[in-house]
Amino acid sequence: MQHRNVLSLFRRLTGACLGAVALTLAVPTWADSAVSTPMLSLLTPSLAEAPVTPEEALTVQELRPVPQVGDTIDLTAHPDNLWDRLRNGFAMTNLNDDLVLYYQQWYQNRPDALRRMVERSRPYLHYIVQELEIRGMPTELALLPMVESSFNPMAYSRAQAAGLWQFIPATGKRFNLKQNWWQDQRRDIVASTGAALDYLQAIYDMHGDWHLALASYNWGEGAVKRAIEKNTARGLPTDYISLTMPNETRQYVPKLQALKNIFGNPVLMVQLRLPEILNSPYFATIDTEKPMDVKTAARLANMPLDEFMLLNPAHNRPVITADSALVIPADKLETYRSNLEKYAAPLTEWQTYTLKHGERLDKVAPRFGIALPELLRVNGLPGKARLGAGSTLLVPAGSGASNLDSLSSFPKLAQIIEPERPTRVSKHSGNTAKGNTKNRGKAETRLSTKGAKINGKHLAKAPAGKSAKATKTAPIVKTAKSGHSRRG
Repeated sequence: MQHRNVLSLFRRLTGACLGAVALTLAVPTWADSAVSTPMLSLLTPSLAEAPVTPEEALTVQELRPVPQVGDTIDLTAHPDNLWDRLRNGFAMTNLNDDLVLYYQQWYQNRPDALRRMVERSRPYLHYIVQELEIRGMPTELALLPMVESSFNPMAYSRAQAAGLWQFIPATGKRFNLKQNWWQDQRRDIVASTGAALDYLQAIYDMHGDWHLALASYNWGEGAVKRAIEKNTARGLPTDYISLTMPNETRQYVPKLQALKNIFGNPVLMVQLRLPEILNSPYFATIDTEKPMDVKTAARLANMPLDEFMLLNPAHNRPVITADSALVIPADKLETYRSNLEKYAAPLTEWQTYTLKHGERLDKVAPRFGIALPELLRVNGLPGKARLGAGSTLLVPAGSGASNLDSLSSFPKLAQIIEPERPTRVSKHSGNTAKGNTKNRGKAETRLSTKGAKINGKHLAKAPAGKSAKATKTAPIVKTAKSGHSRRG
């Protein structure tokens, strides 16, 4: 038994020695294949890795500081994209109801119409956003002309509202927008924007709520006030959602909110392929010292006439009066000034002519080399108008015309005379038609008590009174405004 134990111990020692010799012989081969045997490289790192210098043993890496995200938006920064600037100024409470979702889907389903509206807004939007920021008003209001007029400065409604902001004549006069023979400032980009923001600020101060202010802009502040009073009397809420109002007003704020949701989402704008607008002024204004033709001003600014009119849509006549503000693209302002200094020809090809007694338009037009329809169009007259003596007409420059420099801002408007109406013959009992010669020659002459009115001045206003007797040949006369299109 003792002999077996010694033999077993000897075999174990012999096997261990042989294993050590084999391992020693195999180390160089394992070192060469360390790359392909990751386990061995872990067990024998000093053999698997090539020797390195002390400089290579330490690797220096630069750790950049993590950018800090601010809790607020820096409104003094000027982004390149105007839409970013617009979003930074959003301040109105969001409205979220079925009508908002409906109109947002409605707009998103019409991306072409949205893109056209954005392109129309390009000349005006920067100016509007800038004015809102100066006044500290929510920049969502810059999107309101999309609801009102689709950013069409020549838009005109059945209610006689005109311009980007759709002022009716009475409200326009209330906010000092001139509406006369020469111009309608409800279509003026600068003047109408100032008036619209004044109005919106006033009705916000009245209600203390922008949704109610917008409802007042659409429906009238008096109507909204009465609706609030009714709800107050019934113990009902008086917010925008709770008031009873016409469908147009009910849909008004949701339309604006839907547009805010679209233009407030940069990802959605990219998906709809809505164009960017540069965050820089598009236009500048410059005063005119003398009357100037619209075509001449466009030519001096090196602009197509239609593009010039998009910036200056307020003019009713082809002539711009002295002391009027011209709106010129900012990059063409120096061109305009330079061309004006070198321009030697007359600035206007139009003058005024005062009709004499018995003169007819079809005789006056050829005398000045203009077709009758064009003469009527330039002066804003209906097709079959008859004008009274002393009426002022705009005609091409020629013999007998007066220079525009001598014309006041409020010329005597054309006095439109209605055609003679058939004579009425009254029949009385006991008189035959032939024998009633006393009454046969009677005709009624009616004078309108409403004359042309411009800035509080009545022109050619006939006195009120009873109808007077006249001879058979006496025409029926009615004075009225002339030179005004439907926008008046």
